Amino acid sequence: MNPSRTALERPAPQGPAASAEHPEPPPAASTPPARQRRPRRAPGPRDLTTSSRVGLGVAVVWFSVLALLPLAAVVLATSDGGWGTFRATLTDPQTAAAISLTLTHALIVTLVNMVMGTVIAWVLVRDSFPGKRLLEVLIDIPFALPTIVAGLVLLSLYGPTSPLGVNVANTETSVTLALLFVTLPFVVRTVQPVLAELDQDVEEAAASLGASRTTTLRRVILPSLVPAISSGAALSFARGISEYGSLVLLSGNLPMRTEVASVRILSYLENGDQAAAAAVATLLLAVSLLAIVTLDLIQRKVASRG
Repeated sequence: MNPSRTALERPAPQGPAASAEHPEPPPAASTPPARQRRPRRAPGPRDLTTSSRVGLGVAVVWFSVLALLPLAAVVLATSDGGWGTFRATLTDPQTAAAISLTLTHALIVTLVNMVMGTVIAWVLVRDSFPGKRLLEVLIDIPFALPTIVAGLVLLSLYGPTSPLGVNVANTETSVTLALLFVTLPFVVRTVQPVLAELDQDVEEAAASLGASRTTTLRRVILPSLVPAISSGAALSFARGISEYGSLVLLSGNLPMRTEVASVRILSYLENGDQAAAAAVATLLLAVSLLAIVTLDLIQRKVASRG
């Protein structure tokens, strides 16, 4: 008998001997379920550090002293006169004419600035030409120049002794011209940095897909600029309805013709009628806030779509 065959045909051991020779593998340890990470809580006021709380407190106090308290005082002065005084002031023909003239020309100037300010910002960002740096400086002159000096400059250029032969003094055109001068930088300076940060590769990609320059401007560039244009327009409108210094010399302050709301407020104060002055100021404040909130909503809506 072949021994190797006998070894191969030998039956496998049974019972305890088999367990000793071939031990069973230990059961696998059960792994505990993975813990789900809780989403991090958004930082709130309690998460502010001591330095942040101090900075926030200083900012709130400073803003309250410079803005909130004076505005509240104006509204309070209006309420002291009562609803009758408020209505009588705003329905006065001379006051109503001044408010209408102010709002109309401020709106016209804002619309012009939205277009021309964007064009000027485009030229300053996308084009290179001699005198570009000088133009950059000239854009900011209305910011640095006192408004009464601006009025004197405008009167010298466009008054009775104009070297250009253009005399718009004591006309409604003078109001528009003065407001255009003092509000010019707002849209330019809000649009310019946004335009500088736009990726031109997107415009090139649109052009490679067959989009015309008009389509690229309308579908790619303008949606990105709308928030900045809206911010500049809100600032321009708010400045326009409150302007005084650049208007007093050129417009002539003619009642029912070229008198603006700010001059009308001064007239009430000079006559000792503080309640009427506060009523006109409160109306201008409400209009400014409404314009800012409206443009901010437009800005947010366009940004959410983008």
